[in-house]
Amino acid sequence: MMACANMESAVKKKKVAWGITGSGDRLTETIEVMKKIKVQYQNLVDINVYLSKAGEQVIKWYRLGNTLKDTFNRVFVEVDSNTPFLAGQLQTGKFEFLLIAPATSNTVAKISMGIADSLISNSAIMALKAFVPVYIMPSDYKEGVVYTKLPSGKELKLMVRKEDVEHVKKLAKMKGVSIIEKPEDICKIFKKHFESDKGRGC
Repeated sequence: MMACANMESAVKKKKVAWGITGSGDRLTETIEVMKKIKVQYQNLVDINVYLSKAGEQVIKWYRLGNTLKDTFNRVFVEVDSNTPFLAGQLQTGKFEFLLIAPATSNTVAKISMGIADSLISNSAIMALKAFVPVYIMPSDYKEGVVYTKLPSGKELKLMVRKEDVEHVKKLAKMKGVSIIEKPEDICKIFKKHFESDKGRGC
């Protein structure tokens, strides 16, 4: 029994990179889903969190910094497009996939146009070059009026522009990129990559 236990504990966990950009839309809901996923796959997967500079500001604004740090062991903040060295780690196969959720229209546009001047956009482009899957949940998914909640709980009415949606459509056609619409869709990604009964019920 002891030998079996040691073998099980010696199984190396796979790693996932989760990028958070400067969008508050569905940010709280996304973190709640990721907290559940972390528990369900705790014996299989380590989730590393990467905050863009704007992402760090929004996390502080929504007072979610402690939640992230208390739940996920490794939380990194962007210094520049190559620091922390996420792009290099993605290219060398250290991560199973890159998840960007939520992704601002700015980040979506950069990735769609191949602009690698930020941590998240550079990492996404480098991941695709190395055949590492990239999953993106755009904050501006469909053209029209949307409502999001501010940290105060007040609703904010926003217009999703046609121009922003065009970048999403362009990304959806890129090889290696998968677009997801809502936080709950993230569960399907983990189920796909880490087939296990523990993935059910997210």
